[in-house]
Amino acid sequence: MDQLSSTSILPDAFQGAHDDITNQIGMLWEQSRAPLIVPALKLAVIICLGMSLMLFAERVYMGIVIVLVKLFREKPEKRYKWESMKDDIELGNSGYPMVLVQIPMYNEKEVYQLSIGAACGLSWPADRIIIQVLDDSTDPAIKDLVEVECKRWASKGINIKYEIRDNRNGYKAGALKEGMKHSYVKRCDFVAIFDADFQPEPENLWRTIPFLVHNPELGLVQARWKFVNSDECLMTRMQEMSLDYHFTVEQEVGSSTNAFFGFNGTAGVWRISALNEAGGWKDRTTVEDMDLAVRASLRGWKFVYVGDVKVKNELPSTFEAYRYQQHRWSCGPANPFRKMAMEIVRNKKVTLWKKIYVIYSFFFVRKIIAHMVTFIFYCIVLPATVLVPEVQVPKWGAVYIPSIITLLNAVGTPRSLHLLVFWILFENVMSLHRTKATFIGLLEAGRVNEWVVTEKLGDALKTKFSKASRKPRIKIWYISQILILIWGCSEHDMEME
Repeated sequence: MDQLSSTSILPDAFQGAHDDITNQIGMLWEQSRAPLIVPALKLAVIICLGMSLMLFAERVYMGIVIVLVKLFREKPEKRYKWESMKDDIELGNSGYPMVLVQIPMYNEKEVYQLSIGAACGLSWPADRIIIQVLDDSTDPAIKDLVEVECKRWASKGINIKYEIRDNRNGYKAGALKEGMKHSYVKRCDFVAIFDADFQPEPENLWRTIPFLVHNPELGLVQARWKFVNSDECLMTRMQEMSLDYHFTVEQEVGSSTNAFFGFNGTAGVWRISALNEAGGWKDRTTVEDMDLAVRASLRGWKFVYVGDVKVKNELPSTFEAYRYQQHRWSCGPANPFRKMAMEIVRNKKVTLWKKIYVIYSFFFVRKIIAHMVTFIFYCIVLPATVLVPEVQVPKWGAVYIPSIITLLNAVGTPRSLHLLVFWILFENVMSLHRTKATFIGLLEAGRVNEWVVTEKLGDALKTKFSKASRKPRIKIWYISQILILIWGCSEHDMEME
C-alpha cells in the first residue's frame, strides 16, 4: 500500500486531465509573466514605495515635533492661559460655569454603575453640574437597572437626569443630539462626554474647564485614555501600543502645532457654543466625533490636548469585539474624507496650512494610506516579488523604511518594545480588515453605516483579573501569545477564502 503511486489509484483519464491542467497553468504563467505580470508588479512596487515614503515622512515629521515638544516642555498650560478656578465671595457658586456631563449608553449591564458613579463623583459645585444619562438600551431589564441607579444617586442630592428615546436613530450621535434638546441644557456653558466604560477622576473638570474659561478661542479640551485592562492578554497589549502612539504622538503634535486633531468621542469637554456653531451632532457617518471636530475646526475653533489628564477605560478583550471596533474606526474616517474634502478646500476661515494638514496628513496619510501600505505592500506585493525575481524592491523600501516606521510607532509604549515582532504580525493580520473597511467607507458600500457596540466587561473584568492573579503569570503570557497568533492567522485565512 505504501508503494502505490497516485497514478495507480486515480483513473488514467483523470490523471491525464490533471496533468493537462497543470501544464496549461504553467504555460499561461510563462506566457503572461513577461508582458503582463512583471509590468503590473513593477507598477505596484512603485506605487507602494511612494505610499511608504509618504507614511515615512509623516512619521518622521511627527517624531521631530514631539521631540521638540518634550525638550522645550511645551505643556498646554504654557501655550494657553490656565488658572485654577477660585471661589468668589460675592458671586458664590454662580461664578462657576454650568457643566453638563453626558453619558451615552446601550445595554451596558457590566459598566453602567462604574460610569454613573464616576460621573457623580466629579468634584464640581453641586448646583453647577448636571449629569445626563442617555440610555438607548433595548433590554428592559437593563433599562430598569440604569434608571434605579440614577434614582439612587438623585436621592443623594446629585443633579442627575435619566433620558431615553423611543428609537435608536443615529446611534450615539442621535442620542447626544437628542440630549442637547432638553430645556435645562440651555443653562449650561460646557458639555463633558464620557462613554459608558469611562471613569473620570474627581478632579477632571477642575483641570480641563479652566482652559475653556480663560481661552475663548478654544472649543474642545481632550483628555488622554488610560487602559485598565492593558495587561489582560497579548491582544490588549497590542492595542495599547497602537493607541499610545495615537495619544502620545498624533494628538500631541496636532495640538502643539495648532493644526488639528480629532475628537476621540469621549473623555473631552466641549464649549457648547462651539458645538452649536459647528452644526451640532450629525449621524451621516459612524465617526460622529471626527465629523464634528472637522466642522468645528473649519469654523476657526481651536482644540487643546491635555495628556496629563487621564481617564480610565477598557480595551476590547475579545477578537470579535476588536474587529467590529476597527471596522468602524477604519471605515468611518474614510467616509467623511469622501464627503468633506471639497468643503475643507473651499473653506475661507482657516489657513492653508491647516487645510493641507487636515486633508493630507490627518485623513489621507493616517486614515487611508497607512492601512493600504500595511496590507497591499507588506502582505501582497512583497511576497509576490519572491515569485517574480525580475521585479526588485530596493532595500531601503523593503527593510529600512518599514523598520524605522515600526520603531517610531513603538515609542509611545516603551514597556512593550520586546513585543514588536508580535505587534507587527498582529497589525499585518488586522490590515486586511482595515483596508477592506477603508474601501467600504470611500465607496459608501454596504456596511458603511454598520455600528456594533463594543462589548465591555466592567466588574466582570475585575473578577477575571482576580482569578488570573492566582495562576503563574508567565504561563498565561506565553499561552496568550500562541493563541492570539493562531487565532489571528486563522481569521485572516477565513477572510481571504
